[in-house]
Amino acid sequence: MVSPIDIQKALSGIDYPARKDDIVKHAEQHGGDGEVLEALKKIEDREYEGPSGVSSAVFD
Repeated sequence: MVSPIDIQKALSGIDYPARKDDIVKHAEQHGGDGEVLEALKKIEDREYEGPSGVSSAVFD
């Protein structure tokens, strides 16, 4: 099970606002594991204003 901490670690250093594609790409390039990438690929395709928005999309 992926945790919010895993998500935030994989997205460390990303510039917001960011679109889903940019978020997934950043996680791939910064050591996000398979579970993190799978979770991020399932979020809504829109622009996210910050890390809390990404976490909400993953865990709600």
